[in-house]
Amino acid sequence: MLSLLMLSTAAAHADSCNKSREYLLGGLAGDLEMAPQTYDGLFKICVATATMSNVQDAFILKDGGIAVIPKQDTIPATAATLSRFCDANPRATLRFLSKKDLAVAKSMPQIVRLSSTGATSCKQIKGLT
Repeated sequence: MLSLLMLSTAAAHADSCNKSREYLLGGLAGDLEMAPQTYDGLFKICVATATMSNVQDAFILKDGGIAVIPKQDTIPATAATLSRFCDANPRATLRFLSKKDLAVAKSMPQIVRLSSTGATSCKQIKGLT
């Protein structure tokens, strides 16, 4: 019973990752900024990120970042999530979506088009640049 619950939870977390990947690869977001195979790799990162304890939902961004809606929008919770994400994905970028972001981007297609350029990349955080 517990494993069935865990599988349904993982599937629910992967739903936004899958929908954002399908939206991007389906050409609905316009020209892709990266090769389609790159978005498949980002999908794996997105699904793993979606299962993190402080992540309510996760999305693949058109520019290659991963966007998350945090469960707790506090500095300690955000720092712990970012640290865990960067340890697992040292060359990726994580963007936390604020309430202001969500007020502007009210749908998955709008979220996918958000930029992750304002977020500090894990490469910079880990000194890999």
